[in-house]
Amino acid sequence: MIHYIVDGNNLIGKIPDLQRLKSSNPQGSREGLIRVLDVYFREKKNRVSVFFDGFEKDPIALSRFKIHYSNLHEADSLIRKFIEHSTNPKLLCVVTSDLALLNFARKCSCTVIPSEEFVVQMKMARASDDEAMKIHDLSSEAQRFIKLFGEE
Repeated sequence: MIHYIVDGNNLIGKIPDLQRLKSSNPQGSREGLIRVLDVYFREKKNRVSVFFDGFEKDPIALSRFKIHYSNLHEADSLIRKFIEHSTNPKLLCVVTSDLALLNFARKCSCTVIPSEEFVVQMKMARASDDEAMKIHDLSSEAQRFIKLFGEE
């Protein structure tokens, strides 16, 4: 099972709505990112760990993800330690655009996805889900039409 390691603040910086929110409400941007990730990973069987710089202010209610706060350190250093202590780094997928961290993860045989690319993947998945919902709705409408007017 792939274990996603997400550089939270870095990913927030690549999502315009969350980036704008971060300046006035850092906790709200963190919660927003977790909601976005929850939707993206809902149907997937992956493990996800999200790393944030700083201290935990209010706990974020979730059941699927593990959230790590760097406290007095940088989140990047925690991510490096996590990779170093992993029993199988080949099963880790690191999401960040920090070049030093990307290079470190690559050297450790992790899969890496730049944050900008991951945002595109999430948008494509959302668009695909929206399209599937529209097809389902149309199918339901067709079934109701058949019931009302017969099969002809």
